[in-house]
Amino acid sequence: MQAYREFWGELGGTFLLVFIGVGSVQAAVLTGAQVGIWQVAVVWGVAVALAIYTFGAASGAHINPAMTVAFAVFRGFPLKKVPIYLLAQFLGALAAGALLYFQFKGMLEHFEAANNLVRGQSGSEAAAMIFGEYFPHPGMTKALGWSQSIVTLPMAMFAEFVGTAILGAMVFSLTDPKNTGSPGPALIPAFIGLTVAIVISVLAPMTQVGLNPARDFGPRLIAYFVGFGDIAIPGPSGGFFTVYMLAPCLGAVVGAGLYQVMTRYGQESKTQGA
Repeated sequence: MQAYREFWGELGGTFLLVFIGVGSVQAAVLTGAQVGIWQVAVVWGVAVALAIYTFGAASGAHINPAMTVAFAVFRGFPLKKVPIYLLAQFLGALAAGALLYFQFKGMLEHFEAANNLVRGQSGSEAAAMIFGEYFPHPGMTKALGWSQSIVTLPMAMFAEFVGTAILGAMVFSLTDPKNTGSPGPALIPAFIGLTVAIVISVLAPMTQVGLNPARDFGPRLIAYFVGFGDIAIPGPSGGFFTVYMLAPCLGAVVGAGLYQVMTRYGQESKTQGA
């Protein structure tokens, strides 16, 4: 029963996160519903908080493979549960991406026609960015006349690494029972969401900001199958795996680890469950 509850908690939490967060990107790009990175970032932050508030009691609401890995490394999260959590997270993100495609399908086609984009061909990442992430940010690249080389693959990896390291450190700090500076259980989800929003507002012009392998891969896979092909996977600049999957996992582990070694109470609580 517990495994059942945890699986569906992670699937539901990740679905909610991706549906609201990626949905805000789709609404912003295709309809102009949100203006500027900060407005989208705030919606992402609220999505994170709502997912944790809703499903935290069921599974701990990791809702992010990078955080599951970090909890397994430093907080004693059982290794046998890791594959179950990762599967649930990816399935939740995939389901959300599929539903969003069908909801925004007509608007996506109109956007492509209005901008002379041919799905799957060079330049169509300007539309595919509503599913997965790209570096540099396609919208910023077009608006500011950037070249693709303004954000190299190593730069993009480092941005995702640093952003997720900050998230990992904050999650471990906020959930540490020995940290008397934590705002308490009722506000922890809100502060985690605020952390995500702030990181997005800083780093989105570079990589659109993923911080979460499930959030990127699920919708990106939908983009691949609806015609974006190589533009979706591996992407025009490559690196979808190293930038949006590997770098966040490494960043979460390093950020959580730095918190553990830099705080005595972090060390004392390292065996606490997720």
